[in-house]
Amino acid sequence: MNDKIALITGASGGIGLEVARQLGRQGITVLVSARTIGAAEKAASELRQEGIQAEGVELEVTNAAHISELASYIADAYGRLDILVNNAGIWAENGEYAGDAFRDTFEVNTFAPFLITETLMPLLLKSDAGRIVNQSSALGSIHFILNNELAQRIATPAYAASKAALNMLTAYWAQRSKGTNLKVNSVHPGLVKTRMGGEKAELSAEEGAITAVRLATLPADGPTGGFYYMDSELPW
Repeated sequence: MNDKIALITGASGGIGLEVARQLGRQGITVLVSARTIGAAEKAASELRQEGIQAEGVELEVTNAAHISELASYIADAYGRLDILVNNAGIWAENGEYAGDAFRDTFEVNTFAPFLITETLMPLLLKSDAGRIVNQSSALGSIHFILNNELAQRIATPAYAASKAALNMLTAYWAQRSKGTNLKVNSVHPGLVKTRMGGEKAELSAEEGAITAVRLATLPADGPTGGFYYMDSELPW
């Protein structure tokens, strides 16, 4: 067992839960967050049954009070944070969504990870090997959108733009943290069999979590400010 502490947002199921599982199997204590404490604790209990040190924590990522309270709890309970995986996200641009899809997509996919990361940054900088992983998408790559026919067919404006903005935040934080032990990267998980990706997706949640876990556990000489899929770096 090691003494690293990781927070994964949107971890009650899908890729987030699998990221927590794979980090936990490495002996890392995982804080499994979800919009309700019931959902978070249910997921954490599942991991504990597998021998993983897991704790459920409530975090509605668009709720500033939740973010502040969680930061205070982590500071009091652990004194620092070693890994932050900004996994929570939505793709609201479909006929069933009743709200403001563009605004709400940015609230969850961009504004939330910005506020969470900025709030937790002091705790991450206390780590000997702080790591931030932003769950992004190839649809957030300007190069990919302009040069890939499939991307041009499936991309929607809010989702693609929100992930492009998240990639820019990744670059911003990587530059801002130069000279520290903190590394910040974005990841494209691939098309994964989740509620968002659908049953026809090509990858399992286990496969989709691999790159995020690798970036969350980078060695001291690992990269920062990149955008990755499996073993490849994607063009911005």
